[in-house]
Amino acid sequence: MILAGDIGGTKTHLAFFKEEEKSKWTIDTKYKSSKYENLSHIVKEFLGANPGYQVERACFGIAGPIQEGKCRATNLPWVVDAKEIAKENGIKVVSLINDLEANAYGLTNLNGDEFFTLNEGKHHEGNQALISAGTGLGEAGLFWDGKKHLPFACEGGHCSFSPENELEIKLLRYLHKKYDHVSFERILSGPGVYNLYRFLIDEGIEREKESVKAAFETTDPSKVITEMGMKSACPACEKALDMFASIYGAEAANLALKMLAVGGVYIGGGIAPKILNELKEGGFMKRFIQKGRFTSLLLGIPVKVILNENTALLGAAHYAREHG
Repeated sequence: MILAGDIGGTKTHLAFFKEEEKSKWTIDTKYKSSKYENLSHIVKEFLGANPGYQVERACFGIAGPIQEGKCRATNLPWVVDAKEIAKENGIKVVSLINDLEANAYGLTNLNGDEFFTLNEGKHHEGNQALISAGTGLGEAGLFWDGKKHLPFACEGGHCSFSPENELEIKLLRYLHKKYDHVSFERILSGPGVYNLYRFLIDEGIEREKESVKAAFETTDPSKVITEMGMKSACPACEKALDMFASIYGAEAANLALKMLAVGGVYIGGGIAPKILNELKEGGFMKRFIQKGRFTSLLLGIPVKVILNENTALLGAAHYAREHG
């Protein structure tokens, strides 16, 4: 039996997979990550709640850089050690991979109807790229070796934000008052959506509606902003989403050029499926192709949104099966 996990700043999703089952699990549970001191405690609870399963191999996709089987999680106060998890839970082989690397491995298990196409592009054999805004901003590449794609992790989401117009220059100055380093993750993430909204309000560009302010007291602000913006129920929320989509497109193109991802760019994470119409009709693709002499190259790259929220979990199971 394989134990796979998708470990994020918000939730931890664990599941058992049979060796022969590539795209479905036997049993799964989701946990609120912040309620636990470390990943090993969650694994122990999951195994204890489901006795009778003999786990031979495990793989966890986790948001953060992996070095020598250890990871200091980016958006959690955890240090995850593969050897410690194996020892404490009696698992022979435990692997840790970056969560976006897990997403990349999971792509091979998805069907065509589990993608939403933003740009048809052209079919090319070549590298691919994956960018994913959720609790944080993850990025990964898929190197084409002539026969198959080989996923690899990176931490491109923490590269410095680069404004491309006067409004974004003002945004950078605003965020510099709050952060020593303004990365793309400070904008392209759940907390980033709120940063965009606060910028518009605090700088007097938009006015705050009392109904939105009240909603923040009981509901996650990024969720409120997304829902209000998609319904065009609040100009400030709508503008924040417009900026989010435009900057998302610009950074997706940056990644595509760095990876020379002529084989396709995939948009993952929990935010994109909730704002499909904004991505399709808004400034995402306009900014994606706005790269001067490389506009024609970018126009030829397929761009697709991943609709299956369990892609990273499937990818972790795939990695354990193939590399564990």
